[in-house]
Parts: sequence; C-alpha cells; structure tokens
Amino acid sequence: MFFKCALQLSLSASNLRNLDILSKSDPMAVLYVKKMDGTLEELGRTEVILNCLNPTWIEKINVCYQFEIVQNLVFHVYDVDTKYYNMSVKALKLNEQDFLGEATCVLSEIVTKRNQSLTLNLHGKNGPGGSKNFGTLTVHAEESCLSRMAVEMKLRCSQLGNKDMFSKSDPFLRISRLTESGKYVPICKTEVINNNLNPVWRPLYLSMQQFGSKDNPLLIECFNFNSNGNHVLIGQLHKSVSELEKLHKERSGANLVFPTHRGQEKVLKGQLFVDQFIGKEQFSFLDYISSGFELNFMVAVDFTASNGTPRNQDSLHYIDPSGRLNSYQKAIIEAGEVIQFYDSDRRFPAWGFGGRYGGTLSHCFNLNGTNAYEVEGVQGIMAAYANALHTVTLAGPTLFGPVINTAAQLASQATSNDITKYFVLLI
Repeated sequence: MFFKCALQLSLSASNLRNLDILSKSDPMAVLYVKKMDGTLEELGRTEVILNCLNPTWIEKINVCYQFEIVQNLVFHVYDVDTKYYNMSVKALKLNEQDFLGEATCVLSEIVTKRNQSLTLNLHGKNGPGGSKNFGTLTVHAEESCLSRMAVEMKLRCSQLGNKDMFSKSDPFLRISRLTESGKYVPICKTEVINNNLNPVWRPLYLSMQQFGSKDNPLLIECFNFNSNGNHVLIGQLHKSVSELEKLHKERSGANLVFPTHRGQEKVLKGQLFVDQFIGKEQFSFLDYISSGFELNFMVAVDFTASNGTPRNQDSLHYIDPSGRLNSYQKAIIEAGEVIQFYDSDRRFPAWGFGGRYGGTLSHCFNLNGTNAYEVEGVQGIMAAYANALHTVTLAGPTLFGPVINTAAQLASQATSNDITKYFVLLI
C-alpha cells in the first residue's frame, strides 16, 4: 500500500516556561523531521506570539504524509528575543533565541487519533525526565484537499455511426480535462462494448482532483475500438461536469460532432445521455484511520528446508552475531514498524509453516511456541522468530493454504463483531 497526502499541522502550547523578567515569553515553534541518518530537516516555523505562555499559533506547517514511511517529527519551542520582533521568522537564528522545550512523535500517531490531535509533554534538550515542567504542545492535523467532491455518472449513447464493415462499432468513451497549457489530458475511459451502436456503459467515478472544477471544460470522445490500437473516432463533444448534470436533470441528449479538416464541426445523429448523476463526498485513507479504522499486522515465517540451514552464513535464516539482519528480520521490521501505529493493542498474530514443530510437520504453528498465537509488538515477533530457529526443524513442502485460512478466519471473526479492521498478512 502506498498513500501520500498533504497535511497542515496546527500547533498550540500550554503552561510554557516564562523566561522574560518584565513580561511573558514570546514563543515560536519550529518543526523538524528526523531523517534516517539522525539529522534534522526543518519543515517550517510558526509566527511569534508576544507575551503568551499558552499560545495558539495561526501559521500552519505543511507536511507530506507517507503511509509506508515512519516519519519521526521533532518540535522545538523558542522564546524570541524582543530585538528580533521586526524580522521574518525564517531569518531568525535559533541559537540566538531561548529554548523553551522539545517534543517528539511519529506522524502516524497524530493521524490515527480520532480527532487527529495529539498532546505531547515538552522536555529539555537532555530528553524526558527531571523535575522541571516545560508545559505541553498540542498538534492537530488536517488534510489539505481542494475538495472532497466526486461524481458518479452513468453514460450512454444512441444512434452512433458504424465504423466497421462486417459488424457494428465497438464503442468506448474517453474523457479528457483541459489544462492551463491549453492541452487536453485524459482522466478516464469506459469499458469497450462490442458490436453496439446504442451502448450503455458502467458508471464512471470522477473526483474533483480529476476534473478540476464543475465548470472546467471536458472533452468527451467516442471511439470505435480496434485491437491494433488504431481506434477510430466516432464523434466527440465538449461538456463540463455542470453541463452533464444539466443533461441528466433535463433528461435530454447532446449531439456528438465530428471535426472536419477546415476546423469546422459536423453535427452527427449520435447523442450522449447522462442516465445517472450522483454527487458524492470522497473519503480518504486518513478519514478512515482517524474514525477508528485499524490495520492489524500478521506474520507467517517460512521454515521450509529451501531456506538453508540456519547455522550456515548463506542461509536466509542465518542470525549474524554482528547484529546484521537477515532477509526475514528486515521484512518483519520494515513492515511491522510502519503498521504498528495503526493497531491499538500492538499484539500481532505470528505463525510458522513448513517446519517440524514438536517433532510433527506443521504448516501453521504458533511462532512463540505456546498456545497463544499473538506476541507483543514487533520486537515480540523478532524474539519469537529467533527462538523458533532453535526449536523448529526445517522441512517442507511449501504450503501457504493453512496459514491463509487461519488468517482469514481471524479476519472474519473481527468483522462479525462490527469492528472496522483491515488485516495485513506478511508471508
């Protein structure tokens, strides 16, 4: 799964330390993302709020949320010296300001909250702990979206011109949007309906991101499909989404036209009709996550002999004393560390298959060697896997069925209890 979207983070703080003698602190917040090498990359700054220990900053900070990456955020709050008030916040040298506190979190922790707000305790540069109270920082995330509007349309044509010699045309529609450069860019197309001059296509679903606005001109072209890719234009017309909605309300058709060499258009008998037009609100991945939808992580490890004896360095199951991860450990870490933030209890089912467990060949056994199939967190999976390498004998053959059936049974039990969960099985 790959998902990206633009977020705006709003920040507020409570009970900040007062570092000014004759007035209150003048706080500003700075947001960083911690990169893989541990360095901090600045993403943005708020404005400075004068004489306030409980600020609510107006300036939003933009962040690109990526589902498949663990995005570690670091927040710093500073008291800005009065002599810098007339400077742009981007020009401020942070080492010349007084440090008020730091907070850290993972972006996933914010977006999984039901109100997409997370309150963090501020602490000193040496990390959490100590007797000092640095106050709290609250972060609220909102998805940056032009519009959630989408439309579902059911289109049909009548009396199309026939472009085939020994049968009827095989028509399909292609819809394109006019860009700022004056060119049309395809945004969707229908399926092909064979041998039919009065086709009715399956409903089309278009989002505002695709068509731009309801008044943006769309080019709707009807082609006769050819398997060699040289599709023949039957006719076309220009209509906006608003005009298509009007056709639906009036239950009228619009004539297709055919462009001529002289730049003119020949009006055709064939017409386009909009039999269904439904405006819909489009929900994003974050809407589901923030409303309580959970992702549940499950792992099944292959213990067939084709992996090689774990004691040998060329084995996929080799545990390197230097700490270098083998292929299985890498997969568990990379998938588990992302998904764990979307599972409230962070208890993960973990199985093995294709090995002799307790002397008996099994294609689905609990990885931790007990009657409980769940382990605690990603580290629990890692520990159970490492222990199983000492207790399980590699065998075969490779059969996925028992593990998939067990996972499917768990998923079906969850849906029967009206719990909104999505299960991810890593084999």
